[in-house]
Amino acid sequence: MSGAPVVSVIMAAYNGADLLPATLASLQKQTFADFEVIVVDDCSTDSTREVLRTWPDPRVRMIALEQNGGPVRARNRAFAEARGRYIAALDQDDLCLHGRFAQQVAYLDAHPATVLLASATEVLEGARLLPSPHVANTTPGLLQWLLRIENPIVWSSVMLRADAARRLEPFTRPDILYAEDFDLYHRVAALGDIARIDAPLLAYRRHASGASQRYEDTMLASAQQVLKAAYAPLLKEQAGTAAALVVEHLMHRQPVPDRATLAQLGAYLVRLQQAFFAERDWSAADIRMVRWVTARRWADVSRCSLRAGTLTLADALRVRPPHLGLGHNGLEELLWARLIGRARIARRRYTLAA
Repeated sequence: MSGAPVVSVIMAAYNGADLLPATLASLQKQTFADFEVIVVDDCSTDSTREVLRTWPDPRVRMIALEQNGGPVRARNRAFAEARGRYIAALDQDDLCLHGRFAQQVAYLDAHPATVLLASATEVLEGARLLPSPHVANTTPGLLQWLLRIENPIVWSSVMLRADAARRLEPFTRPDILYAEDFDLYHRVAALGDIARIDAPLLAYRRHASGASQRYEDTMLASAQQVLKAAYAPLLKEQAGTAAALVVEHLMHRQPVPDRATLAQLGAYLVRLQQAFFAERDWSAADIRMVRWVTARRWADVSRCSLRAGTLTLADALRVRPPHLGLGHNGLEELLWARLIGRARIARRRYTLAA
């Protein structure tokens, strides 16, 4: 090949013959055309390799592995072959919207301090478009905070500077399986800014064979490992406990079992947020957004727990850490959630007695 492209798209593929054609077709519709696509097939047992060999676009290049090594190693091999100034992530089952590369390249060209740029996404489940679970509006400051309590970025929407990505060794870590992207965001954040274009530039396909659905337990354990390392400088020996609570109740959205657990989670959130605000001179807008979004997450925990019947209304009202308040819940909303919880408890008791 002659001159290097501006963008290298990297993809790990495994048994993706049914989904790959639509993904590759979405790349052909990009308004920005100076890119290459490196697809590493991880010993598929279906017709994935035939799809790639016969794909009618010379920008698509397949590397066929001789031994299955998993998605992280396959993606790292694709990254090692990349020649572009920017690295675009893409999984075999997601769809790029037509203006993705043009907007991301323009942003990175204009913001040299940004090392990673994501975008908002649409969620495609079958033929239905669903609302994204992520916040609608972000700032780099808000993203930096959210990385401490959740994963606010969809991997397939990411574009990185290649020179920054090559400072990571390895690019993605095989020992952080199914949260290797979350780990990468934490590591690359030390090299520059992380930002997000708040317009959707990707359709994330949610389906039963997706890795996040099939390997949820592994993904959550790996995310806990990432957060434990991130919390260790501040929380010391309590880092593991805090990470477990955040992953279970903020990321996995499970109800807390009792008031003491809710109070413990709130205390960790306050300490983490105070430390975050002390790290640099954040703008007033950043501080408002961090507090607002954190309160919304607190609201989700409170409502979920009231509906599950593991908390009483008194619990939710009494455990109110600074800056979280009722989590933007009105009293009426909390009462309604508690009524649902009582109905569920009564139904369980009736079932056990029958």
